[in-house]
Amino acid sequence: MPKNKGKGGKNRKRGKNEADDEKRELVFKEDGQEYAQVLRMLGNGRCEAMCIDGVKRLCHIRGKMHKKVWIAAGDIILVGLRDYQDDKADVILKYMPDEARLLKAYGELPESTRLNEGIAGGLDEEDEGPGDDYIEFEDEDIEKL
Repeated sequence: MPKNKGKGGKNRKRGKNEADDEKRELVFKEDGQEYAQVLRMLGNGRCEAMCIDGVKRLCHIRGKMHKKVWIAAGDIILVGLRDYQDDKADVILKYMPDEARLLKAYGELPESTRLNEGIAGGLDEEDEGPGDDYIEFEDEDIEKL
């Protein structure tokens, strides 16, 4: 039998996301960087994002983040712009939902930006009161059936 060379299998490589609980310092954009919102994931370490300056760019997820930081459509990211290609950018950082809310509060993101806050964030003021989910039938309607 071959000797085991590693320190564990697939589950060890995945690890536990214990580092997510830590509060990290909020990173603001610098020269040559821009905030963006992911429109869709394309696979092969790439995504399509709409930058705050109004340009849709093809973004490349850097190797340090690849298979470690999971990016989904609707996430707010920080991208590094390329001097030689304006339609392409590199993903530098993914903001957590609470960090994205802070950026919006500080005025870094425009007010029109819709932040994805998951399932809990989908229930807003529109869902209050009696909705159109249920149809009430009268006794006469039931008798006709």
